[in-house]
Amino acid sequence: MGFRIKDKRNMKNPTPILVARIAALAVSTIMLIILIFIRIFFPDELSWLFVLLIPLIIFVAGYFIFSYSIEYFIYRKIKLIYKTIYETKSPQKSKPGKLRLKDDIIEDTAQEVLAWKKGKEMEQHKMRNMETFRKDFLGNVFHELKTPVFNIQGYLDTLLEGGLKDEKINKKFLKRANKNVKRIANIVSDLQLIANLEDGSFSLHEKKFNICKLAEEVMESLEIRAEKKKIKLEYKEGCKKSFYVMADREMIQQVMTNLITNSIKYGNEGGKTLTGLYDMNKVILVEVTDSGIGIEKKHLPRIFERFYRVDKNRSREQGGSGLGLSIVKHIVESHGQSINVRSTPGVGSTFGFTLKKV
Repeated sequence: MGFRIKDKRNMKNPTPILVARIAALAVSTIMLIILIFIRIFFPDELSWLFVLLIPLIIFVAGYFIFSYSIEYFIYRKIKLIYKTIYETKSPQKSKPGKLRLKDDIIEDTAQEVLAWKKGKEMEQHKMRNMETFRKDFLGNVFHELKTPVFNIQGYLDTLLEGGLKDEKINKKFLKRANKNVKRIANIVSDLQLIANLEDGSFSLHEKKFNICKLAEEVMESLEIRAEKKKIKLEYKEGCKKSFYVMADREMIQQVMTNLITNSIKYGNEGGKTLTGLYDMNKVILVEVTDSGIGIEKKHLPRIFERFYRVDKNRSREQGGSGLGLSIVKHIVESHGQSINVRSTPGVGSTFGFTLKKV
């Protein structure tokens, strides 16, 4: 036998009492019928007083037993679950009062329901974030590919409409179209690399190497680019030390190249890019610090997202696919290490990542 819980506002306590009465009456009635049959067929065994008294005692005892059982082991547990789920469904309405749990069974059930509720809320929050990320990602992909695709279309249309025979523009437009094709190819290649790093299909070739020597090679390769903006590439004072790490050398070279290139790209003319190496016992901390425009605090949590740009117009003028920092993050994390950023607008930024020390 069950009972139905209707709307919270119409839910009343007499429900378990009614159920207990019905259950006790049913049991006592069955017992009365059995005793009557015994009295009829075996009149010497039972007296009518005994036949009437026993069902009455069973009814009273059964009523209290059923009432207690339903109230404390069934009804309150269902009521608790109902109230908790009701609050989850309708958080805008008034919340129920504080529930008083009187036994371990009810308390365990309450904890399970509250854990379920918290899990559902976290799942919904995660899904909303994923949907926002998906929309931003698709919008950013569109913006990144739109410009080179439209440029290619414009150059090819001009050539097809007669420009191909004009020696003054045919070669120039073909070169420009080719440049935009390479830009699209780089974006696709970078996205593929990120996808491979995410799903673990990219195989790292880890080996022991000197991180100080690698940093010097990267700085030397970017010297000419830095000189154009009169930016000096140097080590932080006391931080040029030889440390050996275990990692994929080519991948870490790409990480350092991306970070130092960004420091030059967004650094102030006449400034500095400083590289620091620190012994952190089991890991080596590598930091790249610039004296550039800096990053506002609100942008820092999203700085490693694909295609995320702090200043979209300025970033596109500087070039690049918008995937550099995302690649850096995925490469570092694929090594089981971490990367972080500290920045102050107008002062500069510091990107730091760790590598396993050997």
